[in-house]
Amino acid sequence: YDDKGIIWPQAIAPFEIAIVPMNAHKSPRTLEAAEALYAELQAQGFDVLLDDRNERPGVKFSDLELMGIPHRIVIGEKGLDAGTFEYKGRRDAEASNLTKEELLAKLAR
Repeated sequence: YDDKGIIWPQAIAPFEIAIVPMNAHKSPRTLEAAEALYAELQAQGFDVLLDDRNERPGVKFSDLELMGIPHRIVIGEKGLDAGTFEYKGRRDAEASNLTKEELLAKLAR
């Protein structure tokens, strides 16, 4: 664990991946992209949480870190325009922007 919460090994984490659509209640585009990625990752056998609560991003991020979910994917308008997803591993200091192919390759490891 660290000062933000528990860090579960992926094999026993309550969920392996959390998807956070930014402004999902205002942006149908981000919610649709999040739901599509959610369905794709579930079909690949991942345990996925779609955090579509009407909360501020900081609240969602803190909750996910506290829960110890190993992988966080943020989907926002800017990322969709650029063709990227924001990825942050629970142990990572910084998030990175990845294409869908790069993201799927990272999650497959």
